Amino acid sequence: MLDQDYPVTLACDVLGCARSSYYHQPTERADEAELRAAIKAVAAEWPTYGYRRVTAQFQRQDWAVNRKRVQRLMRLMDIQAKTKRKKRRTTNSEHDFPRYPNLVQDLEIVRPEQVWVSDITYVCLCYDFVYLAVIMDVFTRCIRGWPRGRSLDRALALIAL
Repeated sequence: MLDQDYPVTLACDVLGCARSSYYHQPTERADEAELRAAIKAVAAEWPTYGYRRVTAQFQRQDWAVNRKRVQRLMRLMDIQAKTKRKKRRTTNSEHDFPRYPNLVQDLEIVRPEQVWVSDITYVCLCYDFVYLAVIMDVFTRCIRGWPRGRSLDRALALIAL
């Protein structure tokens, strides 16, 4: 062998590989087809399970499997946990306030300060929402008021005016 004539470091440098490759003893790996089929069965039975829960399920069934291996195989098989999106309610349409018709729908706007429009929206921050009320002059597109607040109430719209 070359290691008797040359140092391992020199031989690995010439071959362009790491020294650890010389010393690596490959272990016999279990057939991944069986594990893939088991992952597919668990994912079909429990569609909300991610790799952590699938690994725990295998460990309950006395499989000697690592979470990183399950994660890698699930990624290769393109199996993702189906998560429910958390939806935050930002609009409250269940109120007793009157709904007014659109009075400016067919109106020709020819001068500033003739028509103002407004809207209330929310801005998503890292962990919270901030509500923003905007009042705009339609002719000049100039913003007349833009207060923001932590709650969606009538005071926000009144402050904008």
